[in-house]
Amino acid sequence: FYRSLTQDSQMRWLGPEKGIVHLATAAVTNAVWDLGARLANKPLWRFVVEIPVGDLVAMIDWSYLSDVISEDEILEMLSEGEHDKEERIKHLEERGYPAYITSVGWLGYSDEKVKRLTNEKLSEGWTAFKMKVGISQEDDMRRAKLIRSLIGPDNKLMMDANQIWDVKEAITRMKQLKKYDPYWIEEPTSPDDVDGHAQISMALREHGIGVATGEMCQNRVMFKQFLKLHAMQFCQIDSCRTGGVSEVIAIMVLARKFGVPVVPHAGGVGLCELVRHYSMIDYVLVSGKIDDRMCEYAEHLHEHFTDQAEIKNARYVLPYRPGFSCEMTEYAVDTFKFPDGTYWNN
Repeated sequence: FYRSLTQDSQMRWLGPEKGIVHLATAAVTNAVWDLGARLANKPLWRFVVEIPVGDLVAMIDWSYLSDVISEDEILEMLSEGEHDKEERIKHLEERGYPAYITSVGWLGYSDEKVKRLTNEKLSEGWTAFKMKVGISQEDDMRRAKLIRSLIGPDNKLMMDANQIWDVKEAITRMKQLKKYDPYWIEEPTSPDDVDGHAQISMALREHGIGVATGEMCQNRVMFKQFLKLHAMQFCQIDSCRTGGVSEVIAIMVLARKFGVPVVPHAGGVGLCELVRHYSMIDYVLVSGKIDDRMCEYAEHLHEHFTDQAEIKNARYVLPYRPGFSCEMTEYAVDTFKFPDGTYWNN
């Protein structure tokens, strides 16, 4: 089914497997996986991890990846954790999945607002925080100093440049910011520049700063190159950028092959609702690891979904409702559906 969407000769003229046509592929495949989970009366993460490994591997398109991983290796990898899979599920039921918060450091927030939000999140038990960088050196340094002074030396601080810098500038700016001990720099340059990310990764390695990227990475082949060339130290899958559940599973397997932790990107409309399922799948089925990874959380737009992401003690609560948590409320659909929703009519 997946290959019928991505390998059609005419459709490949519009991609192949990238851009708006691949976003459409994700919408269709995510809907099919959602439907399958609903029919099974299971949340998507459980639906996926309970599929027999051989059947699951047969469902995924592994094309263009055989130079780095074989199907036998994939089968062996996904079968390794079968004997203690229920223990990991129990761990998630009892403790949830680690999260980090993005909502404290958006660009445009005043220092007073950053301070207030950071202190609020500290009081709620958050231990990992992300801030945006890239406006100016002066602003970045001031904001980083402020947040680090509030969260202390033991909590994590991540930085996100949203593709704003060229390669050399990214290296220079992050060397200036290293005094504030950033855990990673996210999207420091063009999301298509594998070699550039590799250069940045190499330059920042001695300073203990990792490179995180992937939210705008177009497909599994691009991820293969980033991983193979050590151009990312944190793999940021996105629910809707690549070809949906089918391709994201392939990417998570690649990340395990190269020993890179999966730390999903969220923050957009409904992304927190979706990516929590991927983190659960990664832990239960793919990597078996949880200590070195986190899932992003941002505090906005959850009210538009019927199965909202829930956070408790700075950790995602395991979703239990059937499906992929992507159903929007009737109010949201009636209001924002283009072009005849009430929002547009006003």
